[in-house]
Amino acid sequence: MSTSFGNRSTLSMLAALTLLLGVAATALLLAAPDASAAAEGSTAVRAGIDSSWVFIGAALATGLSSLGAGFAVAKVGVAAVGALAEKPELFGRLLIFIGLAEGIAIYGLIVSILMLNRLG
Repeated sequence: MSTSFGNRSTLSMLAALTLLLGVAATALLLAAPDASAAAEGSTAVRAGIDSSWVFIGAALATGLSSLGAGFAVAKVGVAAVGALAEKPELFGRLLIFIGLAEGIAIYGLIVSILMLNRLG
């Protein structure tokens, strides 16, 4: 069986590579504050949450909400085009459904902005 993007083994290899690169980038991001503190020679510990976790959270909020919105718009868009082919007078109602699906990405972006504003 093959999907529209290729066979399943190619998709699983791509998912594994993406996961590996994500873990490596997260490890580098988490090691960066320790390396910069060692280079400066300071022994002071920052109060509160480490800023790298905030950046990771903001990136995840934006990225995953955008992915979710993309999948939602794809599903709703296909159904909307099918409905418009049969009843063109439904355009206004269907546009609202697509706008609601796109709102998921906007919510994720707002959460990211709020998280980054907490850093100061």
